[in-house]
Amino acid sequence: MKRDLAFAAMLAAAGVAISVLSLGRIMAGDPQQIAQATPPTQSTPGSETKPPAPPEPGTTGQRPHEIPPQPARPDPEAQKRGAQPALPPAPAEKVAPPVREK
Repeated sequence: MKRDLAFAAMLAAAGVAISVLSLGRIMAGDPQQIAQATPPTQSTPGSETKPPAPPEPGTTGQRPHEIPPQPARPDPEAQKRGAQPALPPAPAEKVAPPVREK
């Protein structure tokens, strides 16, 4: 029991010593270097002579008017002409016996 307690105390003391040494090294370093995660961005060589990229076309958030919406299930006449449904057939509904009144 005493041997285990002494071993645990030694491990705890080693952990504290490592933490103190690490914090001392962090505090001794340049604080600016710690705060900066990535190096600052630099311009591409020759970017002064290149023309700027054209702006991307923005979206209006509205549906295009050139393409009319298509139904998921075409009417029977359209199916006879060869139109395929956009969705697979719906699964059959499961029917349970009616709930009895109490």
